[in-house]
Amino acid sequence: MSDYHTQARSIPTGRADMAVDAGLRKFMLGVYNKMALGLLVSAVLAYASIAVEPLRAFFFGVPFGSSPMIYVVMFGPLALIFISMFAMRNPSPTGANLLYWSIVGLIGIGLGVTLMVYGGRAGGMTDIMKAFLVTSATFGGLSLWGYTTKKDLSGWGTFLIMGVWGLVLASLVNFGFAAFTGQPIENFSFIISIVGVLLFSAITAWETQQLKYMYYDISGNERAMSVATTLGALNLYITFINLFRFFLTLLSSRE
Repeated sequence: MSDYHTQARSIPTGRADMAVDAGLRKFMLGVYNKMALGLLVSAVLAYASIAVEPLRAFFFGVPFGSSPMIYVVMFGPLALIFISMFAMRNPSPTGANLLYWSIVGLIGIGLGVTLMVYGGRAGGMTDIMKAFLVTSATFGGLSLWGYTTKKDLSGWGTFLIMGVWGLVLASLVNFGFAAFTGQPIENFSFIISIVGVLLFSAITAWETQQLKYMYYDISGNERAMSVATTLGALNLYITFINLFRFFLTLLSSRE
């Protein structure tokens, strides 16, 4: 999996007019279609995990939080990502698909908690719908910009990765403070969400351009193209989900 992230660096000579390349459009359409299907499956699983009582009891327990499966749902996607970084340096199409749908499934079930928490509030479902629409518009606009811009965004990579780790650390600090004091740091979640929106907005454009570069590195290699389509969809899917969560926090705390 690490090879997938490190191969794409520059546009091959003579292939600069990428926006009109039919092969590139087909490749990107495959990525977006798979990502969209992943979002649809996540939405179905999120609803089913709280609406179907046996599933709710299995994954979350009765009372809520009493099932050990909740930890698999919470930490499983992150564990799979870390494991894949070391165990999937040259993944097969089947392996990439197993990784993608496993993460989509776990995140989808985890989103059931989001539906349960926010859906139970006054105007909560409206906030969820607004967050999804705002996320879709933001993601679509920035992905389009990343696809069409002539500016090389490759240099953003290091700073964006550092930003993600900083965001994770800040979230852990806020979580730890809340665990010890009974309440989070005032306004800290709001600030983290603003930073998260800005960070993952930039990541959207960067990842889209990296997929363009990737296409020209592996064009003609069907096996590599299949893997890149799946892992590209995974990266964009995770970015979309994070944007959605941060926008939802901002919208629900706007009062």
